[in-house]
Amino acid sequence: MSASIACRDQWIDHPQGRLFARRWRAQNACEAAPIVLLHDSLGSVELWRDFPAALSQATGREVIAYDRLGFGRSEARRARPALDFVRQEATDVFPVLLSQLDVRQCVVMGHSVGGGMAIQCAAEYPDHCLGLVTIAAQVFAEDRTLAGIRAAREQFREPGQLERLARYHGDKAPWVLDAWTEIWLDPGFEPWSLVPVLARVRCPALAIHGQDDEYGSTAHTDLMARHSGGTVRRAILPGVGHMPHREQPEQVLRLAAEFLAAGTPAAGVPAAEKIGPMP
Repeated sequence: MSASIACRDQWIDHPQGRLFARRWRAQNACEAAPIVLLHDSLGSVELWRDFPAALSQATGREVIAYDRLGFGRSEARRARPALDFVRQEATDVFPVLLSQLDVRQCVVMGHSVGGGMAIQCAAEYPDHCLGLVTIAAQVFAEDRTLAGIRAAREQFREPGQLERLARYHGDKAPWVLDAWTEIWLDPGFEPWSLVPVLARVRCPALAIHGQDDEYGSTAHTDLMARHSGGTVRRAILPGVGHMPHREQPEQVLRLAAEFLAAGTPAAGVPAAEKIGPMP
């Protein structure tokens, strides 16, 4: 960790269990709305690696990431998430997170299904989400996505693969894998789509996507641009797969910094009322 980055951990008390969160603040950070990161289907705070610190440095904003319930350091879950887990993360968890972290306005930024969750958050709380950034987001259950998940499920049956996942999730690793593969491959999940939700997204958005993403085509960014209620800037990265922030971190950081400097309120905007905890 660079000496110019301050980092602190916090715990969020949620009715379903405690959530782990981490905050990064660069020395040059201003009082602009912080960036809240939402991780992918196998992700965690630790799996963002050095990206949050670099993002804070590049944008001059505080960056916050958290482990969803059942992931990373957050408390375990016994039951598999519901098929509408994307919506539930936005409506049941996001407001509790903002309330306990004392965040009134933010920029939501998510990777993969975390990008879908970020879209849902922006739609549900337009007064609190000033900007939206998606990285390799999915907005519907595309055939390419499902094929990639089937292939990944087979790979995780090879010796040592689940142990790699356990480095970040401990004994929750089997649940994490099951929550990803079995929900997405459930026939009941096939109709899922964020297209009706996009119309309620009013803030400016940046949609970053790799041209060679094995888990989703650029159709997802096309749908965002076509159906979003706000402006959408698309950035399609040639030769990049499903992890743009790892494969081309400098480019992703530059895109995010330029977008946030030009496309979202920076400071001095009226603060929205703090979102209260869910009943």
